[in-house]
Amino acid sequence: MALMELLWVASMPVIKVLLITAVGLVLALGNINLLGKDARIQVNNLVHYVLYPALVGGNLADTITSENVVSLWFMPVNILLTFIIGSALGWILVKLTRAPKHLEGLIVGVCSAGNLGNLPIIIIPAICKDKGSPFGDSNVCYQYGMAYASLSMAVGAVYIWIYVYNIMRISASIVPKEEYRTSSFTQEASGEIQDFLSEEEDPKKDNMDDDAYTLLLSSNESEEKVKVSISAKIKDLLGKLLVNSNFKAVFSPTTLGSIVGFMVGVVPLIRKLMIGSDAPLHVIQDSVTMLGEAAIPVITLIMGANLLKGLKGANTSFCTIIGILVVRYIILPILGILVIKGATELGLVQPDPLYQFVLLLEYALPPAMAIGTIAQLFGAGEGECSVIMLWTYVLASVAVTLWSTYFMWLVA
Repeated sequence: MALMELLWVASMPVIKVLLITAVGLVLALGNINLLGKDARIQVNNLVHYVLYPALVGGNLADTITSENVVSLWFMPVNILLTFIIGSALGWILVKLTRAPKHLEGLIVGVCSAGNLGNLPIIIIPAICKDKGSPFGDSNVCYQYGMAYASLSMAVGAVYIWIYVYNIMRISASIVPKEEYRTSSFTQEASGEIQDFLSEEEDPKKDNMDDDAYTLLLSSNESEEKVKVSISAKIKDLLGKLLVNSNFKAVFSPTTLGSIVGFMVGVVPLIRKLMIGSDAPLHVIQDSVTMLGEAAIPVITLIMGANLLKGLKGANTSFCTIIGILVVRYIILPILGILVIKGATELGLVQPDPLYQFVLLLEYALPPAMAIGTIAQLFGAGEGECSVIMLWTYVLASVAVTLWSTYFMWLVA
């Protein structure tokens, strides 16, 4: 396959994404305003709670089986490595650029989480269906390519909503300096009032009485605590975990959708009931798939609408943007080549050119669009996120095309 043909095959999927992004940008303009701020918030919630879980769960149930899940064990490890390496590089970038505290999570997130969702789902089938594809028969390539892309999307979504979601949540909750000064002043003032009241009332005697009462009470309760069964303690612990908001954040709708889809695909009895045209309950899977198919265009439209803020500008450091571009399009792909080549030499990766291509591609993608959804959910760093997404996706048309071409040449 000639170099120009490889470039053409690799560029088409990226151009499709950019065209849909442009439509979303137009719909967000003031004269049209179909994707204004309130509309984007509502659609983001729809994506978060319905469409993305359906997309991930449906694709996993369709493509992952008990037979191929064993041979694909390295892909979740590889995606985890992209997150770990990207996070380390993002943390170094934060320290070098001295980014604001409330934006540290955003910078680490865009450096660690690549677009493992819709871009591989678009790129890999397009390459397989092309006449000059280096991966052999188009039907076989499409079947295995969709399995690889679906697993990549599902695992990436789980990592994003478990790791990046919580990193950005913690970062967004950091109090700015002005609010911190106000709260500290309030604490100092309340401390002075408390000192004044203590001088007036002198509660030392009351404290002594309270201590004696507490000692007697604790001695009585200690006998009762011995009688508490282990099952009651476990029940109490589970109750606290379920009430904990962090626990709920870890098990986001996308994570739960991934678990359900994985179980449907891997358990033979459930798979026979739901997967395939002859399955008795195939209508459930068809409905989930129909919902999931709407996720990619909707997310892409929302990303385009969010880019409007990027065009208007935001307080994002030029050095930060350059650093993110260098991390995502230069350092990560080079390190990815070293990782995959090393894993192949050690026998950890099967000698399948298409599988190796997908593993390499996971290191050379622009930031995940779900990061924009997370920023919108927390209402922190939306403008900065839009600027970062604008530049990374504009350059993705060149960077992803060139790296995809090189990866195909490398594994073919």
